[in-house]
Amino acid sequence: MTRFRFTVEYDGRPFMGWQRQAHGPTVQAAIEAAIHAITGEQAEVMAAGRTDAGVHASAMPAHTDIAKPFTPFKLMEAINARLRPQPVAIIDCAEAPGWHARFDCLGRRYRYTIINRRAPLTALTGLAWRVPVPLDVDAMQAAARLLIGRHDFTTFRSAHCQASSPLRTLDRLDVVRRGETVEIFAAARSFLHHQVRSMVGCLKLVGEGQWTADDLAAALAARDRDALGLNAPPDGLWFVGAIYPGLSVGFTG
Repeated sequence: MTRFRFTVEYDGRPFMGWQRQAHGPTVQAAIEAAIHAITGEQAEVMAAGRTDAGVHASAMPAHTDIAKPFTPFKLMEAINARLRPQPVAIIDCAEAPGWHARFDCLGRRYRYTIINRRAPLTALTGLAWRVPVPLDVDAMQAAARLLIGRHDFTTFRSAHCQASSPLRTLDRLDVVRRGETVEIFAAARSFLHHQVRSMVGCLKLVGEGQWTADDLAAALAARDRDALGLNAPPDGLWFVGAIYPGLSVGFTG
């Protein structure tokens, strides 16, 4: 068996998320079906993260073990040919003996994209969140600093989250404006289910003036999902990279 490391790019709109499910198409199932068609093997593909329905990735690390001999380039080409026309592609492939996409991961990074304008989205429909009310990015950044560090993020955690603890250490939460585009960058070793979307939703309330930084701090301190102001839609959320010992995969911003 040869272990291969993949970097996967995908548009999450047609999928129920990364993880294989019985009730709808997923990214993991699409790649595993492509590998089975090529090799006849029931290979499992493990990823660094489990993105939700409608969430995208520009650089999702993953790995699989395959018995049939392939060079990384030939395997990547064969899988991508089988994946078409689904919006999933292996954009990098390498042999990686003993490497584990999930358990070796030291950090994960997400980017959330907001288009801050009144006009409807066209090319970016489903790939960003349109917010028509002008956002105060300075106020959003000031509030975001309150979430940096180790906290009980129960308020920002889905009721369906399966993590054993709500404690997480948030290493980065930055809000950046580039014209009408507002991007929120989040980095941590790991995230709770819906944590990034929940933080973005509350920061949007701050940017609109509906919440203050004190309101955000109070929501965090409440440690109660009912204190959440807003959960942002999946449209604008992108998994953009991960950190491993001696290796960084992806990243923008």
